[in-house]
This record gives sequence, C-alpha cells and structure tokens, in this order.
Amino acid sequence: MAELKHNPPARRMLRIGNFRSSVAQFLGALVLMLFAAPFVDEIKYGPAIDTALLTLVLVAGVLAVGRSHRTLVLALVLVVPAVLTRWGHHFWPDLLPLPFQSVAALAFIGFVEFQLLQFIFRAPRVNSEVLCAGISGYLLLGIIWMSAYRLTSLMNPVDPAHPGAFAFTVGMTAPHSLSQFEAYYFSFITLSTVGYGDITPLTNGARTLAMMEAMTGTIYMAVLISRLVALYTSQPPESSKPKD
Repeated sequence: MAELKHNPPARRMLRIGNFRSSVAQFLGALVLMLFAAPFVDEIKYGPAIDTALLTLVLVAGVLAVGRSHRTLVLALVLVVPAVLTRWGHHFWPDLLPLPFQSVAALAFIGFVEFQLLQFIFRAPRVNSEVLCAGISGYLLLGIIWMSAYRLTSLMNPVDPAHPGAFAFTVGMTAPHSLSQFEAYYFSFITLSTVGYGDITPLTNGARTLAMMEAMTGTIYMAVLISRLVALYTSQPPESSKPKD
C-alpha cells in the first residue's frame, strides 16, 4: 500500500522534472540560433546551417512542452509540418515558398509560447526552470513577430508603384524585402522598444505589427516580473523549511 501511495506522485515529479530540464535545453537552442543568425547569410552553407538550427529549436520545443501524452501528440502534429516545410523550402524553394514555412512555424511557436506561459503561471515557486521558461518566452515573442514581419514584407512586392512594407535609411537603402537577419533585428529592437529608426515600417499592416509587438513586449515584462515577485514573496524562508 505504501508503494501504491508513493508511485503516482513519483511519476508526476518525473514528468515535471523532464519538462523543466528540457526548458533549459530549449533556451540553449534558442540562444544558439539567435547568435548564429548574423553569420548564416555570409557563409557557404549558411542556409543549411540555419535550417538545421531551426530544426533543433523545434525539436527542443517539443521536448520542452511534451509533459503529457495529449500535449506531446499535439506538439508533434504541429511541429511535423513546420520541419517538413522548412526543409522543403531549403531544397525546393520554388515548390514550397517561404510563406508556407513561416505559417507552419508560427503555429507551432505560438503553441510553445502558450505552454511556457502556462508553466510559469502554474509554478508553485521561483526556480531556475521558471526563469528559463520566462526568458524563452520572451525570445519566442521576438521570433514570432520576426516571422510575421517577413510574411508582411513578402506580401508587399517591391516595385515602383509599391516600394515595399519597410524603408531603409542605412546600408542597402534601395527598397527590398526583409532578409531573415533584418527581420530578427527589427523584431527584437521593436520588442525592447529601442527603435533606432534605420528600418521603418511603411504599410498599415507593418506599422500595426510593430505597434502590437512593442505593447506585447512591455506587457510581457510587466506581467512576468509581477508573477515572479509574487511567487518569490509567497515562498517560505529557508529557515522555516523542514530539514531532511
């Protein structure tokens, strides 16, 4: 009877522990991909490396949120199209245009973001895993808006009558669609509300996305900090914890 009573909690702790360990790995994969983003466009096999790193992030995302059978199955259903369309666009760009890959990736990343927020708001205390989930969620916001900016840029063809969704004041100032790194750069600058002004949204759609991202970044940080403070202040002091 004692074993029957202790087994279910043990299984629950094992499942939660796997989730928390995977969050740290997921954060590491995100940081690696973001650090590599400025260089992949300048080396010979850059697109293949970028696709491999994105695949690593997507797989790590499945491990980070697959804490139950139902969530794991749903994560797999969403990640398979994202991975297949990404590699399909890499090998057959004319057959599978970039917007298909972006939409599939957005669906999965949005799902992971939701699961991370659930984990943060259901956590009973502040620890390293909750902090990793909070940082990962913030980085994912930048990646979500990056994909949205690229979609907006591709949907507004550059021609004399339509100069595109964005204007550029430094570097290559001629009208062009956002490159992947330019989309990363503009997204995180907007998310942090820095706004250097070297890339400016022109269309109503692009301006709306920039406005929404700036508000989302501010609200996310305010809510996350308030949640972490509430968890920390509700924790019992170390001296009052029972000793083993």
